[in-house]
Amino acid sequence: MSRGWQTFSALLLFIGIFNNACVEGLGVNWGTVSSHKLAPETVIQLLKDNGIQKVKLFDADPTILKALAGSGLEVMIAATNLELADLGDPTKAKDWVHKNVIPYNVNSKDGVNITIVAVGNEPFLQAYGDKFTGVTAPALKNIQDALNEAGVGKTTKASIPFNGDVYMSPLYNPVPSAGIFRPDIADKIRDILKILSANNAPFIVNIYPFLSLYFAKDFPLEYAFFDGATPLVDGKIQYTNVLDANMDTLVSALKVEGYSDMPIIVGEIGWPTDGDTNANVTLAQRFLQGLIKHLASNKGSPLRPGYLETYLFGLFDEDKKSTLPGNFERSWGIFKYDGQPKFPLDLSGKGENKTLVAAKDVQYLPKKWCVLKGDAPTDANLADNMNYACNNGGDCTPIQDGSSCNFLDAKQKASYVFNSYFQIQNQSNTSCDFKGLATVTTQDPSVPNCNFTIQIAPSTSTSPAHGAHSSSHEQGKSAASTSLPGTLATILAFATMLAQLRL
Repeated sequence: MSRGWQTFSALLLFIGIFNNACVEGLGVNWGTVSSHKLAPETVIQLLKDNGIQKVKLFDADPTILKALAGSGLEVMIAATNLELADLGDPTKAKDWVHKNVIPYNVNSKDGVNITIVAVGNEPFLQAYGDKFTGVTAPALKNIQDALNEAGVGKTTKASIPFNGDVYMSPLYNPVPSAGIFRPDIADKIRDILKILSANNAPFIVNIYPFLSLYFAKDFPLEYAFFDGATPLVDGKIQYTNVLDANMDTLVSALKVEGYSDMPIIVGEIGWPTDGDTNANVTLAQRFLQGLIKHLASNKGSPLRPGYLETYLFGLFDEDKKSTLPGNFERSWGIFKYDGQPKFPLDLSGKGENKTLVAAKDVQYLPKKWCVLKGDAPTDANLADNMNYACNNGGDCTPIQDGSSCNFLDAKQKASYVFNSYFQIQNQSNTSCDFKGLATVTTQDPSVPNCNFTIQIAPSTSTSPAHGAHSSSHEQGKSAASTSLPGTLATILAFATMLAQLRL
């Protein structure tokens, strides 16, 4: 290639990167709890096309890691909560590292740039009690020791994504500057902070302002966003959003323990687009765009100004997630299940009205839908068949109260449910009968604001998820034990603070 063409190609590359710039430090959570998944190569290209340079996984899926080799993306992988007890054995921790980190040549440009190994996910969640409190610190130490021994510890750190309920402000003084770690786990947290500090590893926290509205109905809406709400005062500090107040409660808690300068990463933050009256495209776009602009300003929070590495939750909607936390749980993606953008979003934070770049070359099943027959009665038999579809893979959350398709009439809801099951079953001939109540049609039954899905063709999907290892907000939880994601306890404390400060 001539020098002229080399210069021209470099210029085109620069222009492409510039046009798809992403705010510094912004990454995404790539969850895979879906019935039909895009191929890893398609997802990686999607990340690159949108200028996203960091990705957080919820396991160490070898199919995904092999695809990430040579991509240049920074990658956070994870060991699950169910593995913590085993990782308390140094030998097993070494085996884990040599299986899930070392083969991917983390220090090579042709390898996988694994920057963090997440040891568990929200293991001190209050709903777990003491299930993981005794095994988490030993697992963290052993994984970091194994990374150090393997010669990659300077570039690959072990840490733990915590839920925000590990810190709090006392009820008698519910302000950020009074932040402390939860007394029942403070000793365990201290052990973990020592390990993190000794290895220059970050403290990772998952924060969900959406839950302030979901669980505290009197929470003032404007403080969940970044639009300049009326300032609330903590001493000489003013707060206009719950994220900054939440962050500074953590900063204060770290200061109490003697770790004022420990780096902090927001491991998960986002806003769902369905499943609740406050889970919609309008509010999700408002929150995410405000968040990205906030990050781009590098203002940080009052007690921790500057750069903040942050991972959006999540990349895609995931139709197999448990809905025990709420019907919104399957709708956190900034992209739909098939990699199509939900709304304009400027990832540079410059305030431009940009549309995210969609996934390319996605192949779909044929344009066929399963619908209720026109003469079918709306009786108990219909209800039983709808329940069967919902309980056997169909995603029925969009027709529930507060969701996007709840306005449909009874027959339309039945069609929606039947079609969801039909698509999950890859449009098999036997999956659209429902005791003679349903039929296949080539006429799209979608209506404004309610889309009847055509699923991704299986040939473009990855292999099935690793079950418990592939969950999103928390791995390894059964439906019965799934706990609410995010920072419920902290947010409720802030709701109290905000209400009091308003008086």
